[in-house]
Amino acid sequence: MTRIYLDHAATTPMLPAAVAAVGEGIARWANPSSPHAEGRAARAALEAARGGIADAYGWQGEILLTSGASESLALAMTRTMVPGRAITAVEHDAVMRLSEGAMVLPVDSGGLLDLDALDFGVPTLVCVQWANSETGVRQPIAEIADRVHAAGSLLLVDAAQMPAGADPDVTANADLVAVSAHKRGGPPGIGALLVRDFATLSPTGGQERGYRPGTENLPGALGYAAALAEPEPDHANFRAMLDAAIVAAGGELVAPVSARHPAIGAYRMRGVASAAQLIQFDSAGFAVSAGSACASGSLKPSHVLGAMGMDADAVREVVRVSFGRTTTEAEVQAFAAAWRAFARSRNRILV
Repeated sequence: MTRIYLDHAATTPMLPAAVAAVGEGIARWANPSSPHAEGRAARAALEAARGGIADAYGWQGEILLTSGASESLALAMTRTMVPGRAITAVEHDAVMRLSEGAMVLPVDSGGLLDLDALDFGVPTLVCVQWANSETGVRQPIAEIADRVHAAGSLLLVDAAQMPAGADPDVTANADLVAVSAHKRGGPPGIGALLVRDFATLSPTGGQERGYRPGTENLPGALGYAAALAEPEPDHANFRAMLDAAIVAAGGELVAPVSARHPAIGAYRMRGVASAAQLIQFDSAGFAVSAGSACASGSLKPSHVLGAMGMDADAVREVVRVSFGRTTTEAEVQAFAAAWRAFARSRNRILV
């Protein structure tokens, strides 16, 4: 049986160019922080990769290389030098775990932040996900940034789901941006924190200009830069095709009127638990998920869908489908047919 992978928001296959670049980095085995000729050569390659990452995102500020978006978010949330912290109610679990005592900002039924909540008594770091990893809902970054900066606060954007160059509003307005390689066709274990001004972060010593410990991951950085050099396709037509097919088959879209990531869709099959759907689709050869990758293995209902006002039954009936470079129209049509057939069979059983 040929399997069809539709879980690219969790992770996506490495591009051949990224694999080759990682191999080149492994061959450059010297520590980039060593002062000898081998170390200097490794440092030059690392800085070239850093420059390539900056160019791909259109970032004019500083870049700290990290182990991934989760570490980037942790670095920003714990070391930004303003007293307050605020997050939206639909942030990724990686942010939720860092946010004890933070102000939680409400969203509407479409998953969009209530802009009137962006009013703080003290300078605050506000964390907002560019596109929600479960629903694909995209926040209006420019409008949010205007409110945040007017309040004398700073904006951190979790852009792990954002293709390079996809939204100039992020690079023009965010103070800090967390990004990740393995969701862009690069290797796991490498990401970056884009920093507008190092004066906003407290250093602790070590590598990466004193902002994190450990030997720099040269192979990962080279692989990340190589992946970003290859533009990603626009999957809006695929998502629109799947949206229409699922609605026609009696399914429901999550946040249908909100701006959404073109490669992420969340769908409810009424009366059928997401766990049962995942088992059925997996048996039929389709890899999809329920919720974000970091939370989908737990039995907890999605806090994202709950924050959007969905009731407990609806929350447990949603699956996520996400596309990547390898996705074809035929694969989307095949999944739509599988969804329709499963929904019809379950409706007959329920009746």
